[in-house]
Amino acid sequence: MSAGRTVNTFSQSWGTPHKYVKAVKEVFGGKIGLDPCTNKYSIVNAEVEYCLPKHDGLKESWDFQTIYINPPYGIDKARGTTIKSWLARCAHAHEEYGSEVLALVPVAVNTAHWKKYVFTKARAICFLYDTRLRFLENGKDSGKGAPMACAMIYWGKNYQKFFDVFIEHGAVVDISNLMNSHVGSDRRNLKLFY
Repeated sequence: MSAGRTVNTFSQSWGTPHKYVKAVKEVFGGKIGLDPCTNKYSIVNAEVEYCLPKHDGLKESWDFQTIYINPPYGIDKARGTTIKSWLARCAHAHEEYGSEVLALVPVAVNTAHWKKYVFTKARAICFLYDTRLRFLENGKDSGKGAPMACAMIYWGKNYQKFFDVFIEHGAVVDISNLMNSHVGSDRRNLKLFY
């Protein structure tokens, strides 16, 4: 895992905890259309799941109504990708197809990928109350917490539904006033980024 911290390259199978899978499904009306970077231990059970090595989620179609992603936080040296690649696809799916997208990611507000794909493209953020979120490791709760704070990012139009579901899990912030702005071009927003 990264976000300015030590990258854990030993496991790419950090699964979403049960309570967050349940919350995501609630926001989406009961089902998830696409999980573009699943693993064999995932409990997400999306209608369509892309899993390496057979399907590279960054190269496959994201033309789905609802998308949930818990992307790899580290660097995939073989493919030359990082979490920035996944966040770019989230923003693109919402803009191009009108997809409702939720992403569970490390809080890294000082990074270029948050400035470019979260603050100016997403609708809302839930900064999760779990200070050391316990991911499922290879399908099981290992009891170990993540080394960083995490957030659920929302690209979509139903802010109220997102708020109603995720307020139980963290501090929900509506960032719609930043959408489609250019970081650094609006002096009123500068203090939010720097």
